[in-house]
Amino acid sequence: MSNLSPVYPNRVNIINFIRGVEPREPIDLVEPVREQLALVQKHGLRATWLLQYDALINPDFTDLLVSEADAGQEIGVWFEVVQPLAEKAGIPWRGRFPWDWHAHIAFSVGYTPEERERLADVLMEDFRAKFGHYPQSVGSWFMDAHLLAYLSDRYRIVASCNCKDQWGTDGYTLWGGYWNQAYYPSRLNGFMPAQTEANQIPVPVFRMLGSDPIYQYDAKLGGNGQAVITLEPVYSGKEGGGGIPEWVRWFYDVNFRKEQVSFGYTQVGQENSFGWAAMKDGLIDQVDLLASKQAEGVLKVETLAESGRWFRRQYPVTPAASICALTDWRKEGRQSVWYNNRNYRLNLLNNDGELWIRDIHRFDEQYAERYLDATCPDKNAHYDTLPVVDSARWSNEQTSAGLRPAIYDSEGNAVPVSVQSLETDETVQGELTILVHLKGGHELRIRCADKEIFISTDLPNWGLLLEWGDVLDLPEIRLEPEYIGYVFGVHPYKLGLSGVRTVNRSSAGNRAGRIELRSAGKELQLQF
Repeated sequence: MSNLSPVYPNRVNIINFIRGVEPREPIDLVEPVREQLALVQKHGLRATWLLQYDALINPDFTDLLVSEADAGQEIGVWFEVVQPLAEKAGIPWRGRFPWDWHAHIAFSVGYTPEERERLADVLMEDFRAKFGHYPQSVGSWFMDAHLLAYLSDRYRIVASCNCKDQWGTDGYTLWGGYWNQAYYPSRLNGFMPAQTEANQIPVPVFRMLGSDPIYQYDAKLGGNGQAVITLEPVYSGKEGGGGIPEWVRWFYDVNFRKEQVSFGYTQVGQENSFGWAAMKDGLIDQVDLLASKQAEGVLKVETLAESGRWFRRQYPVTPAASICALTDWRKEGRQSVWYNNRNYRLNLLNNDGELWIRDIHRFDEQYAERYLDATCPDKNAHYDTLPVVDSARWSNEQTSAGLRPAIYDSEGNAVPVSVQSLETDETVQGELTILVHLKGGHELRIRCADKEIFISTDLPNWGLLLEWGDVLDLPEIRLEPEYIGYVFGVHPYKLGLSGVRTVNRSSAGNRAGRIELRSAGKELQLQF
């Protein structure tokens, strides 16, 4: 019987995935698995072990798991393509090494849909030959919709997991998705939450690694893409990360609050190719803390498959979810609130008194991914959803992009509001209300509902100001009386407007611009 308190609907998966080869440098790949297994079993915790094919066919790994793992451990599959898997499936190997991390070599998107099925068949049948059953969980940094649907329809997997949102890290871009927790993907797009049961793959996909809800979104870009600020224990930079005990405790507090729109979630663990020495201190600290939190009833540690079955029992479609970081571990005055449901995601940031909605992405199950039928041509893979507001991608040196609540002065100039603090209310099922305390005694209320965002205040002459810079990959943006129209690639979509008295668009040169939405009263609505 679980000791999970009903007022703490929080779940954690310990997921350690196992590679059989590391071509970049000599390293002991078995030691981390042995030590990770001893650590979780020392605390009586359940965990999931996802085997890459080269580890699946290596008895150094499988014999260890078979002989040492207790009944609380789940063994599943990590779907990256390696040389022995490709060759057994009759596909010529194109990699530089037996495992080549470039997207068009290691991941399903580098292969035709028919080849993806052949790779899956070899992997699943060889897994069954070793363990006597098909795996229930299959994870990957990213997996195309065709493969995920095939694994669901033919092999009845119950759970999957993929990488956090990031821009270009290791050549992999996943941008605009469900920020955390889990979603049912569209049958046309493995990264896109579906809106209907009919068009969803019935396998919940859990977001991995535990992204910092304040600082990861606009983490700096470098030669290898965005910096990584996550719960992974090998990261301990000045921005934060899972190797810093102070950051870890803050992250647990932020994710595992008493009140949740649906449930709190994170994934703990590390791939073995980092080596035990690099992960040891951080992982031991995190697992010790997990054990104590579970004993307190704050959260439940379970396998990925158990979380998948629970999710499917609870939610016929993707539920709303939130992360509310109302404290800042760096003490720089930042607060960040994420809200997701199957129709959109939103992020609101209080940047030490400066308030703006820095992100809204729309979800549309009809927006097909690039790799549904085609193959990824090179090392850079790209998954996305539909941007409505994207501060991280639309800002440049001249413009800080975003959607800002503002007061219009006597000359008609938009003056952004100044903030004291944020608080949240999650008592209405599936909704999140953010109460913004403004300097001067006024308040702003933002209510995130199923298909609308309601913004209300007692301020006079107020509205919203949307700004964007002259940057690459902007959607087409046009202003109409009752909506803002977008075209991203060739895909059209709208943001409906209600309660807006006057609207205005102006150009700041080239493709940069701004849209002013003046409220007709105390409340305006953004509609999806």
